[in-house]
Amino acid sequence: MSYTIMNKEKHILITGFGGQGVIMAGDILGTAATLYDGKFATMTQAYGPEARGGACSAQIIISEEEVLFPYVKEPHVLICLSQEGYAKNIGSLREGGMLILDADLIQARKISSDIIAYDIPATRFAEELGNKMMANIVTLGFLAAVYNLVGAEALRKAVQTSVPAPTREMNSRAFERGSEYGKATLKSRAKQGRLARD
Repeated sequence: MSYTIMNKEKHILITGFGGQGVIMAGDILGTAATLYDGKFATMTQAYGPEARGGACSAQIIISEEEVLFPYVKEPHVLICLSQEGYAKNIGSLREGGMLILDADLIQARKISSDIIAYDIPATRFAEELGNKMMANIVTLGFLAAVYNLVGAEALRKAVQTSVPAPTREMNSRAFERGSEYGKATLKSRAKQGRLARD
């Protein structure tokens, strides 16, 4: 069965391993789109043989219209939090797509010039904030700053309603750390004449 991606859809693939909060990140992104940004969204998830430590991924589609096919084949945005996830999925990223890597966990090969590539030390930032498990939230903050996918405020609200109440303040700091890094990265690239896509 062939499927043509509608112009109003954005396809996102988040990859990593169990325990990094990959599925939670996908769920937060979908929640932000549907509950707080007035859009449609779907999410599918996949796990390796082990829940923790095995490969996992979240496929999210965000659209202005109802989503008819929930699987991501050629993502507009590929977020990689593990070397295995990067190696397995880099070939699927569509021309002109965006790649976001955890800088300390992934060694990327030469990236095509038609891909917008970013790296962020998300796990390191999360560790500095007190819990490396928040790397997923750091990455969402970064995504909100560099890509116009859902509103940043919608994503903030989704983080707050999705994480356990005792961790909300810490997760909020993680989101803002990623967002600040994203904004600083965009400023730096703008000075060099390298602009991000909407």
